[in-house]
Amino acid sequence: MMAELRVLLAEDHAVVREGTREILAQGAGIVVVGEAADGAEAVALAERLRPDVVLLDLSLPVLNGIEATRRIRAHPRPPHVLILSAYDDEDYVVAAVEAGASGYLLKTVHADDVLAAIRAVARGEIVLHPTVAHQLVARAAHGGAPDTLTARELEVLRLAARGNRTREIAAQLALSSRTIEAHFTSIFNKLGVSTRAEAIVHAASRGWVSLEREPPSA
Repeated sequence: MMAELRVLLAEDHAVVREGTREILAQGAGIVVVGEAADGAEAVALAERLRPDVVLLDLSLPVLNGIEATRRIRAHPRPPHVLILSAYDDEDYVVAAVEAGASGYLLKTVHADDVLAAIRAVARGEIVLHPTVAHQLVARAAHGGAPDTLTARELEVLRLAARGNRTREIAAQLALSSRTIEAHFTSIFNKLGVSTRAEAIVHAASRGWVSLEREPPSA
């Protein structure tokens, strides 16, 4: 049997928190291990409970969601962070990803989308709500491919933006997983970022990659 996904829920509005808890209870293999009503409590519980995923609102009292994400991701063996926010401003998205978030959803999404996103970020994937993804792509006024990245690095980054993991990229390019990781290290150094999520958002905001996911195979 698959191990349960342990989720920490951070939301300051009690009614919203209760509703979200009910949504998570519908997800097979997902268990809520703790709840926080402010950012500081979320940071403390993430360290103590060691969840797999923190589902976090941006507008938290005491410590806002961006700073809470940054501190949570600074923990040893940190959990993945999925933002569930009412704000669709691209600057919030970029700030959240730069802080270490693996996903950003709007509170208008359906329950199934939240459950799918939790499972996706737990697998190491990047999840962006279509609205904010399109906004990032629309920022591609700079256009063109980056001079700093090689054709192979750009290809690796484009495949990652479509939701492919290291071994899947390696299979598609007929390369080893170690070579793909080396390409990512080079990409991070050239773009001045430290995570795949940051690299993808950086590239998408400049029109270098598309955030459209590949349709699932039949």
